Amino acid sequence: MSEHVIPPLVLIPENAPFNPDQRSWLSGYFAALLGPAVEGATALAPGDTGGGPKLADNDDAPWHDPSMPLPDRMELAKERPEAQKLMAAMAQQDCGQCGYNCADYANALFLKKEERLNLCQPGGKDTLRMLKKLDEEFGASGGAKAAEAGEGEAKAEAPLGPLGYCRENPVEAVFLSRTRLNEPGGEKETWHVEIDLTGTHIEYVVGDSLGLFPSNPPALVDAIIAELGTRPERMIGGQTLRNRLIKDYSLGAAPDGLYQLLSLLTSGEARKKARALSAGEDPDGDAAYLDVLGALHKFPGARPDAEVFLEALDELQPRLYSISSSPKADPGRVSLTVDAVRYNHRSRLRLGVASTHLGERIAEKTTVKVYLQKAHGFALPEDLSKDVIMCGPGTGIAPFRAFLRERAATQAPGRNWLFYGHQRQASDFFYKDELNALKDGKVLTRLSLAWSRDGTEKTYVQDRMRENGADLWKWLEGGAHFYVCGDAKRMAKDVERAIIDVAGQFGGKNPDEAVAYLAHLKKTGRYQADVY
Repeated sequence: MSEHVIPPLVLIPENAPFNPDQRSWLSGYFAALLGPAVEGATALAPGDTGGGPKLADNDDAPWHDPSMPLPDRMELAKERPEAQKLMAAMAQQDCGQCGYNCADYANALFLKKEERLNLCQPGGKDTLRMLKKLDEEFGASGGAKAAEAGEGEAKAEAPLGPLGYCRENPVEAVFLSRTRLNEPGGEKETWHVEIDLTGTHIEYVVGDSLGLFPSNPPALVDAIIAELGTRPERMIGGQTLRNRLIKDYSLGAAPDGLYQLLSLLTSGEARKKARALSAGEDPDGDAAYLDVLGALHKFPGARPDAEVFLEALDELQPRLYSISSSPKADPGRVSLTVDAVRYNHRSRLRLGVASTHLGERIAEKTTVKVYLQKAHGFALPEDLSKDVIMCGPGTGIAPFRAFLRERAATQAPGRNWLFYGHQRQASDFFYKDELNALKDGKVLTRLSLAWSRDGTEKTYVQDRMRENGADLWKWLEGGAHFYVCGDAKRMAKDVERAIIDVAGQFGGKNPDEAVAYLAHLKKTGRYQADVY
């Protein structure tokens, strides 16, 4: 086995031309990039590469493409440094839900400065299993040395980050209101949510996201307690069992640890199935639908003690939502655009935790714990004269509503073009009156709409891009910035494909040149994505 070496700690000097957030990001970025062949490098001065090998580019790294299956990403990363293998296991690039960007999270895990392996929410159990596997592989090597150096010393608690600006140190804000965005006849349930930030000290800019700590549905919690055959008022860790299940634990996808516990309380065929599920297998083809209550139903003879049961569960994680307001147009408050997730499976109504918390359970004027997640490279151009092209179907419109409100408030002279789509125009045209008013006021220069369920053929935003390819190419060649918000695995990739097609058809570029053109847009910051 090859020797594992701790990636060098790279510190960006304080006199470098970056703000503190940028220095922190760059430090983690380069630390994750520099591989085992680079030894002894401790700092990079401005303009100095340290004499090491050419740095890889994580932003273009195919081993961290969220649209690629996990096994394929790991295969591409097998010759990469350890921190980059950890990044390959993560399902989404710099979404911020873990409280880090991916390079920082990977580096912190490898150096044992972060012990929590379950923070990559988009990756779910697949990412968690791979991170555990990698952590075990690296445990006897480089990453462990950082931890061993501190043996015998009392482990100091990590300091909390700035109040209101990290998941470990949230603040309380006031939930103001919810307004249904769908008209009658829509298949989905989408809400415009308003939250009062007065007194929180949170200051955001358009492009940022808001982290929110939800609570579990009380009815689900009561069903789990009844299934366990215990008392809701039982005190565990200074709180009642019911309160802890509502506030502290994830009751969604059943974790591997719960299946391991259930396997100890069963026998025969049931034990084999519980062990298989804990290993990521799917013996009955239902693993994707098994939440915590579903797992208890599946193994009716296994009823662990409530305290042991809690130890087998995962922590309830905060959720991130793109902000759909502008501080210049909406001072003192923030708005979100939220799809309430509801579906039936095997006669049980299943609910999205945070989305239905916002969509139905939390009362107006009630406090909710929130924090601000600063955007990583998703912001309007500083030059207000630059044109802006935005592509966001469904709730992907959220940051672009914010962009347009900001452009109106700043009277930005640059043009604005929005590609928006959903299922049906009659029921799913979110912010219709507002967008039309912005168009009448010459803030929204062009509005291109796509409806996938109207008519005999499905039409998506990427189809509208191709239809308007000649003008789209003129805008891009004129220096326009392009933004996309939506599903990373499908929609964002389809939009990138459409840009490549437009560059080929209307820019006269061959396939390789068209791909290189999109890469250049990304490199220069003129293509930015907020994907999930």
